[in-house]
Amino acid sequence: MLLQRLTLCSRIPLDSQRHLCRFTGPLTQVLHGRAHGSSLAHRGELRQAKRIVVKLGSAVVTRGDECGLALGRLASIVEQVAMLQNQGREMMIVTSGAVAFGKQRLRHEILLSQSVRQALHSGHNQLKDMSLPQLEARACAAAGQSGLMALYEAMFTQYSTCTAQVLVTNLDFHDDQKRRNLNSTLRELLRMNIVPIINTNDAVVPPPEPNSDLQGVNVISIKDNDSLAARLAVEMKADLLIALSDVEGLYNSPPGTDDAKLIDIFYPGDQQSITYGTKSRVGIGGMEAKVKAALWALQGGTSVVIANGTHPKVTGHVITDIVEGKKVGTFFSEIKPAGPSVEEQTEMARNSGRTLASLHPAQRSEIICHLADLLTERKEEILAANKMDMDLAASAGQLPPAMLKRLSLSPAKLDSLAIGLRQIAVAAQDSVGRVLRRTRVAHNLDLEQVTVPIGVLLVIFEARPDCLPQVSALAIASGNALLLKGGKEAANTNRVLHQLTQEALSMHGVREAIQMVSTREEVEDLCRLDKMIDLIIPRGSSQLVRDIQRAAKGIPVLGHSEGICHVYVDVEASVDKVIKIVRDSKCDYPAACNAMETLLIHRDILGTPLFDQIIDMLRTERVKIHAGPRFASYLTFSPSEAKSLRTEYGDLECCMEVVDSMQEAVDHIHKYGSSHTDVIITENEDTAEQFLQQLDSACVFWNVSSRFADGYRFGLGAEVGISTARIHARGPVGLEGLLTAKWVLRGDGHTAADFSEHGTMKYLHENLPVGQSLAGQRESN
Repeated sequence: MLLQRLTLCSRIPLDSQRHLCRFTGPLTQVLHGRAHGSSLAHRGELRQAKRIVVKLGSAVVTRGDECGLALGRLASIVEQVAMLQNQGREMMIVTSGAVAFGKQRLRHEILLSQSVRQALHSGHNQLKDMSLPQLEARACAAAGQSGLMALYEAMFTQYSTCTAQVLVTNLDFHDDQKRRNLNSTLRELLRMNIVPIINTNDAVVPPPEPNSDLQGVNVISIKDNDSLAARLAVEMKADLLIALSDVEGLYNSPPGTDDAKLIDIFYPGDQQSITYGTKSRVGIGGMEAKVKAALWALQGGTSVVIANGTHPKVTGHVITDIVEGKKVGTFFSEIKPAGPSVEEQTEMARNSGRTLASLHPAQRSEIICHLADLLTERKEEILAANKMDMDLAASAGQLPPAMLKRLSLSPAKLDSLAIGLRQIAVAAQDSVGRVLRRTRVAHNLDLEQVTVPIGVLLVIFEARPDCLPQVSALAIASGNALLLKGGKEAANTNRVLHQLTQEALSMHGVREAIQMVSTREEVEDLCRLDKMIDLIIPRGSSQLVRDIQRAAKGIPVLGHSEGICHVYVDVEASVDKVIKIVRDSKCDYPAACNAMETLLIHRDILGTPLFDQIIDMLRTERVKIHAGPRFASYLTFSPSEAKSLRTEYGDLECCMEVVDSMQEAVDHIHKYGSSHTDVIITENEDTAEQFLQQLDSACVFWNVSSRFADGYRFGLGAEVGISTARIHARGPVGLEGLLTAKWVLRGDGHTAADFSEHGTMKYLHENLPVGQSLAGQRESN
């Protein structure tokens, strides 16, 4: 069998062999840089894993009827293994499935044999009911092993990857000579870039001993493929063992029970806190056997992840996701972090956030005012931490000037932040619990719609530490719990600002309502906590927003992916206003999302003194102009033509295009804009009003710079971002955008039957004055 695989390899074209064996570049350097000895401590380090064992459980390999193989799942798993192999990793597969494959084959043969015999004896084709005999597992394994291997070979051949079959028994590990032979064979196969496919020789092995168990580092009983994979991983000094089964991972109690929670990271000391359920529908192992095998492998220096290999939505990338360090399944680690996990932080934030929401509005305002005072009183401490971040960023030399500017804090910026926070404190007096609508449904039956917090917010921001106190104040004012994930460039500044925020929260016992995620959590993993987080708010580049919108799994994202803002200069525009507004919109802060990216000029302005003044001003400000296709057609020597009319430059660059009318400008913006902020400059009120009414953007301005699309300038105190969404909040999102509403109905023993055809009550549906809630009136009385 091995000779056949080697012969197949020799038939691969030379170029393909070179492709398979040429492993250079950063990935290979990382893979070869790790010596085996201790397991990897964090998920992020799994990217370094070079030698990987993938264990495919019976539930993964077999179909639901336990007769035959799940070909679709196997194909996707083979594709992932081949891809990792061709990256320069050494892949090994421990597979089940021979018994199921053989059972299908033997059933077919028995049915065929019985039908032939019956046809011969009866002399016609009318067949009697046929019953199948009980099939013995070892016979099924013997019949299915060759077919299973042929299937793997055919699948891997599609990726120019060779395979080799290795059958083992318990004796192969307990006999020193056999163990050395096995080790040598596997190493030689890996050296030749061949994927070994290993299985227990179920045709000859004795039944598993029920009391046989794992007995220390050097002794393990091979009683199922879990223990085989663990023993093999330690023997081959593998970096990672991926055990795929039909469950998401390890739960603290049997999956399906009310309180069952998936364990992200499992530590050896936590074993006593686990309650195991029944074993899987097929196979002879169970979750308890998997955990014991995983802990045995972990003790031997191999990292382990148990994950679901049967879920149709994740099977196609579960192995590669694990190797990339994503939060999939349960990761076994010997090192327990000092702080809480992000799931525990979220739970603490939610519980404390509920207390925060129940505080009196004056108490929430008091917390925000105290935070504002701390920003000025502890100014030197904040600036010292910020200087550390700035020095590190400067020495690294990787941040562009615009991001360095965002990273920097100054005494003036801190004073401005404190002023903004005090504005939020005032607004917090009338936020949570405000009555939006009141209706008297019937006598002694009153209905209210009342503002309430959204729940748990996740705010992800890049190198902009001033975002932390702003967002924290808005969360406090709206009674929301908050998770903060800041950029590593501002780690020192964020740490100090978060400490001050929690110090302010402590005055009313809600310190844990705002949490800083400082673990190695990837942003994509945070976006998967759909059962714990209610809203994600990204603050940063358009690329960050797009990445989060793609990664969010069932969690709403408030924000905008692009800020393609337009300024339209009408034929009746004022010269002074045009120069002033265009300069400010483009040049005040080119990297901002509310900066002008496209300048639309009415056709009649071309060749006029106003047009010359616009061009001269942009040249003076060193703005690079990209001509739209129509604008370029009017010029003999045009600037560089715009590659796209839907570009966010984020720098001293802009697109210039010509339109025939205000209506054409509106149509252009609808086609190429991002519904962020768009401006008209004109002295004609009718034209301006048509522009403001027809344009479907979050912010539409008349004779005002696009830079006014800002929560502070709108008087919101601060903003969590600018939203271009069609529902919930649009434009600069302040305190109001972090609230939702609930319905409160107060009655006196009313039932639906009271209002039926034969009931005694009638609906009134009277609208009542909206003011303080009925609950608030009772408290004041």
